[in-house]
Amino acid sequence: MIVVPLTPDLWPALEDLLDQGGPAGRCWCMAYRVGPSYRQRPAEQNRADLRAVVDRGPPPGLLAYRDGLAVGWCQVTPREDVPALDGPWRLRRVDDVPVWSITCFYVRKGHRRAGVVRALVDGAVDLARRAGAPAVEAYPLDGSVSPSATSMGYATTFVAAGFVEVARRSSERPIMRLTLADRSGG
Repeated sequence: MIVVPLTPDLWPALEDLLDQGGPAGRCWCMAYRVGPSYRQRPAEQNRADLRAVVDRGPPPGLLAYRDGLAVGWCQVTPREDVPALDGPWRLRRVDDVPVWSITCFYVRKGHRRAGVVRALVDGAVDLARRAGAPAVEAYPLDGSVSPSATSMGYATTFVAAGFVEVARRSSERPIMRLTLADRSGG
């Protein structure tokens, strides 16, 4: 499996992946960019808005490929690019660290539970590190509390990748962080 940043030339692969049906083909990762209004917008508007983000750059996330087929997507960006995270009380900022946020995963049917999300998490950490981010945050579900499906991943995946819980404002959704750089200057 390879994981690469989503650039304009790879847009057709993302379209093929997200057009498989379900909520991903409606949201197009606009939920945390524009807030709940993404639900009232036509799916085509959400698609066009994400396409504009991709065209403008830098890459807003990563694609995972297996045997030449896009099998997974992860949105990872500076938190400022996803301002609607500050809406829900349980996801509000923990502190003033300029983190990058992992806000969405989508894995193609037939490729789930096969390490795609973990590969995307590792790729997201690498992308953020190369961009100079001091830390990466995620907002997964704690599967021991809420076994429901989630587009933000499960806490166990992030623990395995070295993330630690930095806040938990609701029992089912921890805020998890991986520190990438020492901000103390020493």
